[in-house]
Amino acid sequence: MDWWPAYLAAGAAAGFLAGLLGIGGGMVLVPALVFVFKADGVADEHLLHLALATALTTIVFTSASSVRAHNRFGAVAWPIARAMAPGMMFGAFCAAFAAGYVPTRPLGIFFSLFLFYAATQMFVDVKPRASRELPRPAGLFAAGAIIGAFSSVLAVGGAFLSIPFLAWCNVPLKRAIGTAAANGFPIALAGSVGYVAQGLRVEGLPPNTFGYIYLPAFGVIVVTSMLAAPLGARLTHRLPVQRLKLVFALFLYALGVRMLVVVW
Repeated sequence: MDWWPAYLAAGAAAGFLAGLLGIGGGMVLVPALVFVFKADGVADEHLLHLALATALTTIVFTSASSVRAHNRFGAVAWPIARAMAPGMMFGAFCAAFAAGYVPTRPLGIFFSLFLFYAATQMFVDVKPRASRELPRPAGLFAAGAIIGAFSSVLAVGGAFLSIPFLAWCNVPLKRAIGTAAANGFPIALAGSVGYVAQGLRVEGLPPNTFGYIYLPAFGVIVVTSMLAAPLGARLTHRLPVQRLKLVFALFLYALGVRMLVVVW
């Protein structure tokens, strides 16, 4: 069966949400690709690794499109993004390379639990102390490394950790979203290299793959996601903050349940 319409739809949804929430699109793409790859007969042991790698690689392009749109609204804190980028790239590469050794089901369950955690954090809307500030450069490097490692394994572009982290440090939500979109690029780039390096060592992958990246899905998703990302970014700066948080949380809960159903 030809699955390109599914890739088109997933790419458009991922791009729109990447612009709207600064998420990089991986939270949409990973469950969608797992579902399509499973229906297309991909072996279970390669299922989630291919989905994670393909989704993460598209974020290289989606995040670039998203951050351009957010930057037009002055919503990217470039000093913060630059300070966190080296740590994010280090953590993303190491974690992506290591992820190839983790079986599909535990990785999928971990992915779902992380979604539920991030959704609950946004839903309950815990307020940070007014005096809390961003850490010094060494602290930002360490935070970036942790965010990059988790984001690479989960193919999420970093926003699900960096947005709560920046908000916890009293960075305004819309500015945190724009900065998270900028941070998605180094995470995706380093993580993609890690997944390629690991996938080239694996035998029995489907045709048309480069490492763990499934090239037909990658090509279609990149085009539609880059077109849709600026639309979501424009909407971000028109919606009230509380509504953004609610959309963010409900979306994560739904995806977490879907992922558990697919990998269980």
